[in-house]
Amino acid sequence: MYDVLVWAKSKKWIKRLSQIVTIIALTLLAIRVYDSQKGEPLELWHTVHLNELASKQIENANWDDYLLAEQALFDELKQKVTDQLTKDKRQLLNRYAINSPTNPDNFKTNWNRSFILKPDHKPLGAVVLLHGLTDSPYSLRHIALYYQKKGFVVVAIRMPAHGTTPSALVSVKWEDWLAATYLAVRTASSYIEKEQPLHIVGYSNGSALALMYTLDSIDNSALAKPDQVILISPMIGVTSFARFAGLAGLPAIFPPFAKAAWVNIIPEYNPFKYNSFPINGARQSYELTVALQKKVVSLEKQKLTKLPSILTFLSVVDSTVNTRSAIEFYNLLPSHHHELVVFDVNRNVKLGPLLKDKAYYAIEDLLPKLPRNYETIVVTNRSPDSKEAVAYITKAQQIKATEEALNTAYPSDLYSLSHIALPFPVTDSLYGEKPMLLNEFGISIGALAIRGEREVLVTSLDNLLRASYNPFYSFLIQQIDQRVEATLNKKIQ
Repeated sequence: MYDVLVWAKSKKWIKRLSQIVTIIALTLLAIRVYDSQKGEPLELWHTVHLNELASKQIENANWDDYLLAEQALFDELKQKVTDQLTKDKRQLLNRYAINSPTNPDNFKTNWNRSFILKPDHKPLGAVVLLHGLTDSPYSLRHIALYYQKKGFVVVAIRMPAHGTTPSALVSVKWEDWLAATYLAVRTASSYIEKEQPLHIVGYSNGSALALMYTLDSIDNSALAKPDQVILISPMIGVTSFARFAGLAGLPAIFPPFAKAAWVNIIPEYNPFKYNSFPINGARQSYELTVALQKKVVSLEKQKLTKLPSILTFLSVVDSTVNTRSAIEFYNLLPSHHHELVVFDVNRNVKLGPLLKDKAYYAIEDLLPKLPRNYETIVVTNRSPDSKEAVAYITKAQQIKATEEALNTAYPSDLYSLSHIALPFPVTDSLYGEKPMLLNEFGISIGALAIRGEREVLVTSLDNLLRASYNPFYSFLIQQIDQRVEATLNKKIQ
């Protein structure tokens, strides 16, 4: 009898708890529906469907097949978007307007597309470049030109759902990106001999893809194995929002609430990067990083020793990815030939209470105590009272750092770098503070230094104030160059 009463009482509490959970879920859903209806309306480039290749099709394709499908995709983009725009939608900086200065088709080179660069002589090696989420091959074009000058053939692939319309990200799967990564490596490998070096460079989301491929190559002898992996602002872990992004998009299954499928709806003035961002993009990045982390954990320590040299660059403060995940990955690496370069905040900027403690002490919080199994380089001020930038280099298994002067100052108008800044020099025509060619791509975002009232611009001040170039880009290239020379010399010996 006592057991029956206990069971009945427990059932009553379970029912009440489920009711509370249901009420909370419905309330959150209602808030999400309300919140999603604010802001800008959905435009044609948020709703149009383009016929992008999926993973199974990419797996059976070669590079020429991919380029043909890509050409058809851009033809479709013109027919379904550019040619359909009404007069009121042909704003000066709308990248989809036919006469807009930011329309990529009006440039000498449309850097949204996949490309191959070849040296003037027989290639000394090959490199695959993998761009990030919402980005395009443009983001790694400077590194592409560097590798070409070093005698490498460069294969930079446009990831599925990128370079066209942000609506493409609504339905893409991360497996499509991985299939494209495999295709790019197969293509790059076809240009070189087996004994010549193969590099993979991944930026942001492309870093996760670079690592996924590299880990797969350890277990699959049929795959070409990279000799060097370079990660820039690596997306090994993402912010907490992405974990629940799928739930936030649930109201979008009802047509009146289609805007709930989007995190941001912003005018598209950037010719080589989406400003608007659908929830599925965040969700797919999250699922990719989960799959990557599971693969790392599942590998035996002995297999991790087979990883090629990994060189990573990250900003110690990064609002896009979880930098701690990158550090935790490095802490798992058993061998000593890996290198981590961290760009610190500018300690000479006297922001006082405006700079959060977690940013000021981020280096101390993130990096484990010495000694470490990998080389660590911290780029920072020589002292809090100095604008001079230096690199503090701590070799693997060492506890004492050496100092290298960078012969440059940490710019006084930057309090930190950012996730998006690292692969762009100060002279980049789109993102640099001192563009080589002002408005070469219709707008020079990095050169804008504007002040005014709120709610006047078509985009948020957050987008314009975020650091968009790397004042230490030459140091980044110097570190890459050392790895390039090392792999070339190793192959020659």
